[in-house]
Amino acid sequence: MDLIAGNTYYSILNKQIKTLAQEPREITVRDVYGQRYIGCGLSNHTKLNIHGTLGNDSACYMDGATIEVFGNAQDGIANTMNDGKLVIHGNCGDIMGYAMRGGELFIKGYAGYRSGIHMKEYMDKVPKIVIGGKAGDFLGEYMAGGRIVVLGLGLDKNDYAAGRFFGTGMHGGKMYIRGRVQEALMGREIAAQPLDDEDKAFLKQVLKDYAAYFGADVSKVSLNQFTKYQPKSKRPYGNMYVGN
Repeated sequence: MDLIAGNTYYSILNKQIKTLAQEPREITVRDVYGQRYIGCGLSNHTKLNIHGTLGNDSACYMDGATIEVFGNAQDGIANTMNDGKLVIHGNCGDIMGYAMRGGELFIKGYAGYRSGIHMKEYMDKVPKIVIGGKAGDFLGEYMAGGRIVVLGLGLDKNDYAAGRFFGTGMHGGKMYIRGRVQEALMGREIAAQPLDDEDKAFLKQVLKDYAAYFGADVSKVSLNQFTKYQPKSKRPYGNMYVGN
């Protein structure tokens, strides 16, 4: 089932998508020019193919659907996403995956500022963000759970894989970064840790999935090139507010 977005107003386009998504099907939307809120709240029986630029806050509260974007995405993508899969064949803007609670998000290229801010996890719901290139400042800010992976692919030798202040306020979850970072400017609440067997198995699967989604050659990527960052404490600001 195909739709042509073109100059269609975002609310009208989303109404068309939600009407079609009432039954299990694959929907392709072409000529998307930044219309926002696409795919918000969609459940697990829908596959949505987007050709163009995905607009702000698309895939928010998504609950099991799959969205594949053949282009770039703007800001606030996957806001409070609960479940599902989002694959972006391009770059993504700021605050991607804000308060993400489940599902997985793969970006072929770069991501903007504050990706993964306030991510969280509960029992078997462990959200995952994979960024192929580099991430902007404040990656994983106040992160409470989940996994963030930065592959650092295609960077110049002077590029940093993650920007300044990554992990600021982080009190849960893990980040795996391949490439140069400015540890002197990272969040004081985190520390570098060696990879264990569980980390290595996780990263092997991430690389396999990334290669499958984007047709990328990751054969030269070594697990030894990754550094794991974790919080030093689950209550980094506890002493600021209580006496113990």
